[in-house]
Amino acid sequence: MIDDSSRIPTNLRMLLIFEALATSGRPMTPSELGEEIDLPKPTLHRLCTTLEDEGFLIREHHSGRLRPARRARIMATGLQTVSRLHISRRMVLKSVASKIEETCNVAAPTVAGMTYLDRVDTPWPLRFQLPVGTEVPFHCTASGKLFLASFSDSDLTSILDAMELTAEAPNTITNLSDLRSEIRTIREAGYSWDNEEFMAGMVAFAVPVNDLEGRFSCAVAFHAPIQRINFEDARKFVPTLQEGAIRIHDILFGEEKATEE
Repeated sequence: MIDDSSRIPTNLRMLLIFEALATSGRPMTPSELGEEIDLPKPTLHRLCTTLEDEGFLIREHHSGRLRPARRARIMATGLQTVSRLHISRRMVLKSVASKIEETCNVAAPTVAGMTYLDRVDTPWPLRFQLPVGTEVPFHCTASGKLFLASFSDSDLTSILDAMELTAEAPNTITNLSDLRSEIRTIREAGYSWDNEEFMAGMVAFAVPVNDLEGRFSCAVAFHAPIQRINFEDARKFVPTLQEGAIRIHDILFGEEKATEE
């Protein structure tokens, strides 16, 4: 329960009403909603009246309780449709992980690094814990170097000049010239790697998922401890990652491509 209603942004209050109804799984009176959200009664009644007038809530005549109306149900169905993209992507990731038998992930660039959007863990007890939401550096991870390789030389220069090449593990590349050379090699290969550059004892490989314009969208990657798989043996799974990347590309951009055709 939120204790200080004054701290609830105005544009969030109606969403909290829907969240309370969804969590309870039953129609609720305005007073019950107010207890859940901790909003003043006049405010709660005003918001509920607005949602009723606009067709998002409907009031049951016999009990006075509120439940989702047609517009809210349409919105919920639409959100579920959007969620199917995540479900489909995860099914592909699980398939890739089952073939490699190591932890696989999907990562996308954010302001300060690559962020894990999804992850399927290896069945082995020995694993590296990098959960969904983890942000990792660009310069020393397979997915991060892959993202850097997607830039032109001129754009890459400005990015690297502003980047601090901190040593994270035994093999982290901290020399700017060496990193540029590594990125050129990655461009030519079409995939990227991390040979104990981000974490000691960990190797990783990543392949890109590009949008219809050929721009970097996200990376499909796997990482594993060197106690179980060495760097060159890990490289053999790049085709498996590439097959998964093609399937994820079709999930993310297939409808857009069909529309253009």
